Parts: sequence; structure tokens; C-alpha cells
Amino acid sequence: MSELLRTPLFPCYADYPGARCIDFGGWELPVQFEGIQKEHDAVRHQAGLFDVSHMGEFLVEGEGSLPFLQNMLTNDVSALQPGAAQYTLMCYPTGGVVDDLLVYCLSENHYMLVVNASNIRKDWEWLRDHQPEDVQMTDISSTTALIALQGPLAEQILTEAGIAAAAGLSSFTFAAEVELFGAKAILSRTGYTGEDGFEIYAPAEQAPAIWKGLLAAGAPQGLVPAGLGARDTLRFEAKLPLYGQELSATISPLEAGVGFFVKWDKGDFIGRSALEAQKAAGLPRKLVGIEMIDRGIPRSHYPVYGDGVKIGEVTTGTQSPSLKRNLGLALVDSGYAAIGTVVEVEIRGRKLKAEVVKAPFYKKNRKACQRS
Repeated sequence: MSELLRTPLFPCYADYPGARCIDFGGWELPVQFEGIQKEHDAVRHQAGLFDVSHMGEFLVEGEGSLPFLQNMLTNDVSALQPGAAQYTLMCYPTGGVVDDLLVYCLSENHYMLVVNASNIRKDWEWLRDHQPEDVQMTDISSTTALIALQGPLAEQILTEAGIAAAAGLSSFTFAAEVELFGAKAILSRTGYTGEDGFEIYAPAEQAPAIWKGLLAAGAPQGLVPAGLGARDTLRFEAKLPLYGQELSATISPLEAGVGFFVKWDKGDFIGRSALEAQKAAGLPRKLVGIEMIDRGIPRSHYPVYGDGVKIGEVTTGTQSPSLKRNLGLALVDSGYAAIGTVVEVEIRGRKLKAEVVKAPFYKKNRKACQRS
């Protein structure tokens, strides 16, 4: 069995006796530090700090970088100015998703892509297969750490720690070369929790100083370290897709409800023809929210039935820590996607009633939007 990968912050986990690590796609990462409910609540009401250094980062530069990315991605990269970022997707010719990612415009003809950890190698190979001669790519994943500070008090924590740049950032903008606890970093107003927050990209060797500095600075406001468990429940409540569950090679952006990030007026891109055909014919499946009527918790891959026939499956489900309701996201036949439709979820061999409900389950007015 191969040894699990560890982030530059792994030694910091030892400061928390309650930290419990799991194998997450080949990485040894904390599912919790002191408890998922506590960490979830902290992000909703104060702030939480996440180690997400397992994510991948690629630099793309050169005269052909913009047309290259326009061809590879669904969003309109030409809309980005230096200092701005956007959420986007990378598709196969079939319309299925290679990955969902963030694009940062560092300067003219110079971009950073932030990809999912489980897809780093696949994404790199896909991009290299289509790379033109006038584009240079560099994989900086192993030398880059990523820390996410999320929650309604995130800006206050940074500004009180002397990070003045935080207050000047709006949603999906960033500042480069920001001084954080003796390190130089990119400070980005993005996240994956449904709350206001920031993501910090820094050289791997400088990550522990930032991590410890932020936790010390934020302690009076209730900042706590948070693990993968809370990250998943937070993004689920906000209906933020997870690759491999709400998005995959067989699930299109349109079916997953993120069609807003497919920009039809920007020109051609890989997967466009298939997505246009799907849109014209009408979506065969849709991602919906469901709430259990009968007692039971929907889990990923549980079958969903309508009129006695299997119509799809749960992609993510849990008891919502914020709402205390048994909720799920499910990809179902479009004929069963209307709000109020009663379906059944098979849980441990029993078909239990659920109702299609509005999602996201959690949404609040905020100064900056989450990664979506």
C-alpha cells in the first residue's frame, strides 16, 4: 500500500489531540479537529480555518494563453482583468466534466488554475494534450500551500491582524504579494462554504507560520481549525458541487445546475456542441434538493424512485448541521424535478418517502459570494 501524501501543515495537526485524519484521495487529511458540528457552527457564526493544500495549482502563460483557456473552459476568461478570478468548468467533447476549477488572472497572458486534488494528474494531462506551442504550463501544486479562512468574521480577523488588503477585496478578486505573518501570499476573496471568506496561496514552507498566526489572531473572535467533514456539510448546505458526486465525466454542467458558468456568446470551446444539443433537446436529468418525509438520512449513491421506477440517485446527503433536517441532493429524471414532487429513497433496503424541495438549503446575504 502506497504511503499517504501529507500537506505542509500536517505537523500542525499535532497541536490538536482530537484531530482525526483519514485517507482522502491518497492524502492524509483531518476530517475533524474537535468535532464536525462545532467546526460547522464556527464557520456559520464566527470563522473556521481549513488546510486545503492538497488542491492543485497550474500556471498558464504565454501569448496564446487566453485563446487556449477559452477553448478549454466553459466560462469567459476574456472577462477577467488582472486581480480577478472566476469559477469555471472543463469539459470533454461529450459535455461531461473533466473538472471544475478556479482561474486567476495574475497579469496579461499569465493565469493560475486551481484544480481539485483528485484530478491533478488527469487535468494536467488533459491540458497538455491540447497545449499549443505558444503556451507554457507549470505545475506548482507541490510547492504551493492553500489555507481557507471562512466565516462572517473572516474580514475582521484579517484586518485586526493588520492585513489591510482584506477590506479592499470584493467577491472573486485577489491581491498578490500580501504580507501575512512574515510570508508573502496571494489573498483571494473566495471560498467553498456558503459564507464570506478568503483563500490564501503561499509557498509551502511558509504555510505553518500563516496557519499559526491566523489561529492566534482569530482566537478572540472564536476562530477554530476545521476539517474535511465541516467543509463537506457547509458546501452541501449551500449546494456547491463536489466533483465525483454532483459533477463527473457523465454529468454535464447543465444537469448539475451550474449552467450559468457556461458562456455561449464567447465562441467555441470543448464540449460546446454536446451541451448545445443537450440544451436544445431538454435536460434528461436535473440536480434537485430533497427532504426526507419518512425517518432516514439520504446518503451518496442511494437510489431514488418515482412511481415505483428508479429515476436517479442521491449525490450527497446528510442531516444538515445548521437546519437539523435530513436533506440530500439528487440527480433525477427531469419529470420528477418539480418542487413538491414526492419520491422515494431506498435506505437499507427500504423505500422511504422524500419531497423535492428548493435548494440551496442555506443562503445568507453577504458582502462576498462563495465559490460556487
